[in-house]
Amino acid sequence: MAKDILLMDGDCGLCSKLANFLHPRLNKKNSIKFLSNSSEEGKLIISKLPKSQQVVDTVYLVRNGKCYIKSAAAIRCLIYMKWHYKILFPIAWIWPLPLRNIIYAIIAKYRHKFFKRPAYCIFPDLN
Repeated sequence: MAKDILLMDGDCGLCSKLANFLHPRLNKKNSIKFLSNSSEEGKLIISKLPKSQQVVDTVYLVRNGKCYIKSAAAIRCLIYMKWHYKILFPIAWIWPLPLRNIIYAIIAKYRHKFFKRPAYCIFPDLN
């Protein structure tokens, strides 16, 4: 069974912290493959997506062959987590997509300001 793929910015401190938070809390180990969206494999996956989804500098989740981006990808990560995190999914999903993406855009804009860039991409270590 192929793993679902989570593509994030490998040079982002917030993305690294989120991956470090998510990885030990996964419901099933190795259910997600973490990739940097600037890696060769990440670029190849993104290039195969429809042009409307080829957004620079965002998070992607490829789940069962379907791609989710921005807040939809971030919130869907809850599905992979243990039950006490998983119950937050319907609460987060009920918010309207435009509002979720506005909040996502604000966080994305200031993430480098508040989170130090990692010395290296940690994603290969998590797979």
